[in-house]
Amino acid sequence: MNNPPQHSAYQQPKLFIIGLPRTGTTSVSVALLQQGFHVAHQAFTMAAFEKAYVVSDAPCFSDYPHLDNLFPQAKFVYLDRPLDKWLPSMQMLLQRMLPHLDKTTGRFHPIMKRSFQHCFDIWQAQDVFDPNHLSQCYIHHQQQVFSYFAERDNFLSLDISQPDSLERLLKFIGITTDEPQQFPLLNVGRNVASWDEYKHPNKVSANLSGEYRRQFFAYTLTP
Repeated sequence: MNNPPQHSAYQQPKLFIIGLPRTGTTSVSVALLQQGFHVAHQAFTMAAFEKAYVVSDAPCFSDYPHLDNLFPQAKFVYLDRPLDKWLPSMQMLLQRMLPHLDKTTGRFHPIMKRSFQHCFDIWQAQDVFDPNHLSQCYIHHQQQVFSYFAERDNFLSLDISQPDSLERLLKFIGITTDEPQQFPLLNVGRNVASWDEYKHPNKVSANLSGEYRRQFFAYTLTP
């Protein structure tokens, strides 16, 4: 299947948040909503990518090379988090999500399943919760991202726990502010639904239907 002809949305600036789950994607998404941007926390249709200025989480963390080609004006933000904090948070998330990520019976969107399989090997790993397995997945993803964006000026690595991180992000996208800025603390502890609970008119549905209904891009991922 070929993609439909691209229109002006593909030439507009976009911001893709490509950190893995549990690195602060929800907090970043809400902070940018509060700045007035249209934001999709996950996007599974072309229409969602076209409407949103910011797209985070799945499938951005697995598909960033393809998005880089599709949206040549885009900027990319990798979210870093210390492994000792990320690991238990990711294990907790997977405990809740894994039944819904099942290849055949899981209820989650196929694009989300594919992204998790690509980065976490959830369908083949002997123990997907194993700290060594998850650590290797994290480090491998980080190394791939840093290698891909080496010496690029459209890339920023960010740890949102650092006090100046929101100012750095806003500066990266061309916003200056005289007031101190901090990311909202969301999606912490055992809560994994903060994005759904946060109400804002600029939220973009992950399954937005558009000119080509709910069609996705025609590319495929390689290991």
